[in-house]
Amino acid sequence: CAAGKGTFGTEEMLNRIERTRLAEIVNHRRLIVPQLGASGVAAHQVRKASGFSITYGPVRARDIKPFLEAGMVATSEMRLVRFAILDRLRLVPVEIVGSLKYLILVAAAFLLLAGIDRSGYSGAAVIGAGSRSAINLLLADLAGVLLGPMLLPWLPGRSFSFKGFAAGLGVFFVSFLTGLAGDNPLEIIAWAFLMPTIASFLTMNFTGASTYTSLSGVRKEMRIAVP
Repeated sequence: CAAGKGTFGTEEMLNRIERTRLAEIVNHRRLIVPQLGASGVAAHQVRKASGFSITYGPVRARDIKPFLEAGMVATSEMRLVRFAILDRLRLVPVEIVGSLKYLILVAAAFLLLAGIDRSGYSGAAVIGAGSRSAINLLLADLAGVLLGPMLLPWLPGRSFSFKGFAAGLGVFFVSFLTGLAGDNPLEIIAWAFLMPTIASFLTMNFTGASTYTSLSGVRKEMRIAVP
């Protein structure tokens, strides 16, 4: 993630080497960088500017000790990048927590606004339409932060935003078939646009947690999808 978006990169590494006075602390000139950090670190530039050579280590931290014991030679297993369903699900709690504060605020606003009608303010409407709105928002949120990552290889399209849109469209149909989308055509149309859009945006956030997206690819996708 950090390498892909540039925060774990050549300049930052050189900055840390200088700030920590690493050359005065160690008696060697070799640094081990995670394999997935290679997209952000230019080894030749680091060596030219600091004198430290870069060795790209294994993908996973648990393999660092065997890697060192083998004389900094990585096996094919150490180089193998996996992004299976369990790997993706481990990241879901972070995404849920990150979206939860916004979900609560938006759901509260929908609940309050649902009570406004022609006669003034209706508590029954808050309970009815308001609670339906809150559930729909929750479904859209879960489509983006749970279903999108979990079903990533099977959802249509290549971009994360499109995959999230597909997941959001799926939960909209669930909402429509169960009556949660309401019975007013305008309300149904509104949810048909809103739920996939929310899910698309949230799934697009997952680009930073994946093992194969690039900074240029993410920027291109955001230029297309965000508007």
